[in-house]
Amino acid sequence: MSCNESLQVQAYFDGELDANAAMEAELHLENCADCASLLADLETTRNLIRRESPYHRAGPTLREDIREMLDRQEGVVTPLQRRFGPPRHFLSGAASGAGAMALAAALAVFLYLPHSDPLMGDVMNAHLRSLMSDHLIDVASSDRHTVKPWFAGHTDVSPPAADFSKEGYNLVGGRADYVDGHRAAVVVYRHGAHIINIFAWAAGSEKLPAEKTQKGYHIACWRGADLEYCAVSDTGMDELLDLVRLMKQQ
Repeated sequence: MSCNESLQVQAYFDGELDANAAMEAELHLENCADCASLLADLETTRNLIRRESPYHRAGPTLREDIREMLDRQEGVVTPLQRRFGPPRHFLSGAASGAGAMALAAALAVFLYLPHSDPLMGDVMNAHLRSLMSDHLIDVASSDRHTVKPWFAGHTDVSPPAADFSKEGYNLVGGRADYVDGHRAAVVVYRHGAHIINIFAWAAGSEKLPAEKTQKGYHIACWRGADLEYCAVSDTGMDELLDLVRLMKQQ
């Protein structure tokens, strides 16, 4: 790779750029074959890892060992749920020590108890992964004309991606994720200190629950046209449903 912008392209792929820098990277990609090839290779590698990498759930003995290790590190005994508190702690860097935060983030996916509804458990785990593994955004932009077309080339569906900043829901970007075997599109909003993920995939025959609350997170699902949606966040249920209402009005 001879292009000097290759590192910028990698940052774009990882969702580390702000809206302006992301737009500049996209313009560069349109005119640089080397960087376009690099981005395609990165996307192929990530998709292969998600599709083929084995997933192992931590056993009860390992979970207990981890709990004891974290308790010893902080010198207190607290419930695991409190240790993995609201995602805003991770986003603001308020966790006590980079090492502890990274460890907690990496383990949360494995320690999350499965939901009685497999689909809801899949959605919840995808939401937690996005907050705790630096994979919140694939395309960073507050412009729906940037986010929605990006979905067309990276996911199975291309849902609306409107910015509701006047109502307090700021569009920050989108990403591709996997939910219930679907290559889902995810529209990402920020509401105050809270992140809201809107998952969308092609409508199927399964019955979606309208509203659910699990371990401090709220989930609201609905069906629109030929798409199914699930909104997930630790914001208030009323606030989450307000965004759902705005989405339905599009």
